[in-house]
Amino acid sequence: MGECLIIGGAGMLGLRLAKALAAKGAIGGTQLDALTLFDVVEAPTIEAAIEVTTRTGDLTAPGAADALIASRPAIIYHLAAIVSGEAERDFDKGYRINLDGTRHLFEAIRQEHLRTGYCPRVVFSSSLAVFGAPLPDVIGDDQVLTPMSSYGTQKAIGELLLADYTRRGFMDGIGIRLPTICIRPGKPNAAASGFFSSILREPLVGEDAVLPVSPDVRHWFASPRAAIGFLVHAGDIAADTIGTRRNLTMPGVTATVAEEIEALRRVAGDAAVARIRHEPDAAIDAIISTWPKAFDARRALELGFTPDMSFDAILDAHIADEQIELSA
Repeated sequence: MGECLIIGGAGMLGLRLAKALAAKGAIGGTQLDALTLFDVVEAPTIEAAIEVTTRTGDLTAPGAADALIASRPAIIYHLAAIVSGEAERDFDKGYRINLDGTRHLFEAIRQEHLRTGYCPRVVFSSSLAVFGAPLPDVIGDDQVLTPMSSYGTQKAIGELLLADYTRRGFMDGIGIRLPTICIRPGKPNAAASGFFSSILREPLVGEDAVLPVSPDVRHWFASPRAAIGFLVHAGDIAADTIGTRRNLTMPGVTATVAEEIEALRRVAGDAAVARIRHEPDAAIDAIISTWPKAFDARRALELGFTPDMSFDAILDAHIADEQIELSA
C-alpha cells in the first residue's frame, strides 16, 4: 500500500488525474491507500474509496518540499508551474516557481534517499517549449533542446535535473512533454497557447473569442482525456522499459488554427465560427512562432502512450466531458 502525491493537485490536470487514480486504486504496481493534493490554493473535495488529503503552500518556501516528502509517497506527480506567457512576463517568478520549486522537490527526495534509501517514481510534466528554432517540420526523438523562452528554458533544466537525479539512483523519474492541452475547460489562463482552446471553447457556448495569430499557425495538441492517460501510463510503466533517456515527447494531433476552426464549423456551424475575432498580438505571435509544429513521437508510442485519433475527436471529447448542449 502507498501514497500518491500530486503537486499542482488543484489544477485542471491535477484534479482529473486525482479522480482517475482514485478510481483506479493502484499505480505502478502499488495499491494506493492515500492521495495527497498539494497546491497554492485549496483543492476541491474528491469523493474516493481511499483517503484524500489536500494541503496548501508554496513549494519554494523553506521546508515545504521536505514536509511533503516526509511521508515518503510511492509516486509523485509534479504538475505545478507558472505557464508560458506569465513566465515570460515575470522573469523572477517564473524561475522561482518553475526551476527553484522543482530543484527543492528533487533535493528533498535526494536527502530522504540518503537517509532511508527512499526512491519514488517521479512524473514531471514538461513542455514542447523545450524545443526552439531552427526546427524541422516534423521533430523526431533525437531533436536537441533549444528553448527560446524562459518557460522552455526552465522546463529543459527540469528535464536535465530529473535525468541526473534518476541516473544517480535518488529517484525513478520520467519526464513527459505534454502537447498543448486543447480544449482546456474553464476560464482562460495566462499561457501564450491559451487561444488555441478559447477560439473553440467560447464559441461553443455562445461567447466571443479573440484569435491573436495567423490562421496558418500549426501546432501539436492533446485533449485533457489523452493527457490524463499519458500521466497514468507514466506512473505505471516499468523502469527497465524506459531506459536511460528519461524524457519523452508525447504523441498528439497536429493541426493549423484554420483546421481547428473548420472542425468547429463542422460541429457547431457558421454562427459559432463568426464569434472568432482576429486581433493580431505581436507578443504572443513572437512566442508561438518559436514553438514546434509536429512530432514523430515514436518512442512514446512504442512505450504504449496513446494519443487522440484526430482533432474532431478532441472537439467531441470536450463537448461530451463538459456536457455542452449545442443548438440545432
